[in-house]
Amino acid sequence: MKADSGSYRIEVNHVTRVEGHGSIRINVREGVVEEVKLCIVEANRFFESFTRGLSPHEIPWVVGRICGICCVGHQLAALRAVEDSQGIEVSPQTVLLRKMFNESQFLQSHLLHIFFLAVPDFVGAPSVLPLVKSHPEVVKRALRLKKLANDYTAVLGGRAIHPMSATLKGWRQLPTMEQIAGIRDRLLAALPDFRESVAIVGTLKVPAFERETEFVSLKHPDEYALYDGEIFSSDTRSGVPVRDYRSVTNEFTVAHSTSRWSRWHREAYAVGALARVNNNFDQLRPEAREVAGLLGLRVPCFNPYMNTVAQVVELVHCLHNSLAMLERVLEEGLKEEDIQHAPRQGRGFGAVEVPRGILFHEYAFDAEGRCCDANAIIPTSQNVNNIEQDMKAFVPRMLPELTREELTHHMEMLLRAYDPCISCSVHMLEVAFIE
Repeated sequence: MKADSGSYRIEVNHVTRVEGHGSIRINVREGVVEEVKLCIVEANRFFESFTRGLSPHEIPWVVGRICGICCVGHQLAALRAVEDSQGIEVSPQTVLLRKMFNESQFLQSHLLHIFFLAVPDFVGAPSVLPLVKSHPEVVKRALRLKKLANDYTAVLGGRAIHPMSATLKGWRQLPTMEQIAGIRDRLLAALPDFRESVAIVGTLKVPAFERETEFVSLKHPDEYALYDGEIFSSDTRSGVPVRDYRSVTNEFTVAHSTSRWSRWHREAYAVGALARVNNNFDQLRPEAREVAGLLGLRVPCFNPYMNTVAQVVELVHCLHNSLAMLERVLEEGLKEEDIQHAPRQGRGFGAVEVPRGILFHEYAFDAEGRCCDANAIIPTSQNVNNIEQDMKAFVPRMLPELTREELTHHMEMLLRAYDPCISCSVHMLEVAFIE
């Protein structure tokens, strides 16, 4: 029975594949969609409050605990904001190591989402566990690559989760040349595994759905922007400085969400892999642009389900870009740097791209060099508004074609396509139909 027949209510309770807890409500009366809402009911986590009274060097290690997957990104955004407040300029060596550090996180996170969260949707499996029996080599390959990405992060940060080596002005403990060479060699050896992984994604059928929206990301004139750049809009084709991020996010509240929503030049905007690829396609590495062509990703692309494909493209970009940066480190070597700093008064702003989109941090310090104000806006909270707008467009359009079960499945896929924060995305959605 198609979903457009009769009146009914779809309730998806305890949505766990966004940052926190929430639910989806869809009400249909006599074949007409009356309500589509993504309700977020998660309580505040108060991380900004945790920073009050901290010294500058303590903040990145504390706020890195906001997320177990994007811990590197939170550290880097915080480091950039704190250093901005303190008037610190870091060395080219530190910038290079931080870019490698960030890309190691991209490899970790994209591999996890693509093969353990998204692929089961495309093959009709309730989770990755049935694929262990039906597609054992695919799962083993994904596990090998995930372990390699974790080790890459650990070489740079001291450990894979909540690393502690990166700090203000540089590195508390630099990786050795043997460690750098080891990761380089392992990434080179894994090239066949990466190629096979791309081929697997090429066999998946992506739902045909498009809705034009504004894409927001960092943009830099000289590189595919993941660590540095201005805030760029696909609508205006122009950027604004990171310190003006509040004019971009324009946070507001709605009655059915404890998470703040964002909008810029239209009702909502999207951040993440698809936004970055749309805005910065020409700056991808040639190998990544080739993969985009093989997987049918043409820019501009307005299909949110293609965010998973965009993650594959970024996976290839980060792999080859990391190999180039690792070679540079091996050629130039690393030297110990002075990381001592005397705290001072000031306010600073930082932004980096993390796997789920652009991340903003802001900190202010009083005359004693203690934090007196803080703000962090994560990608998932910026995307919530756009996800609901996608749902509102999708449901009436697909109602005549899908059963209620199929419609529910597509709503789950749509949420997962945005790759909401993994710290809260550990269960499938349980759906109940109420007549």
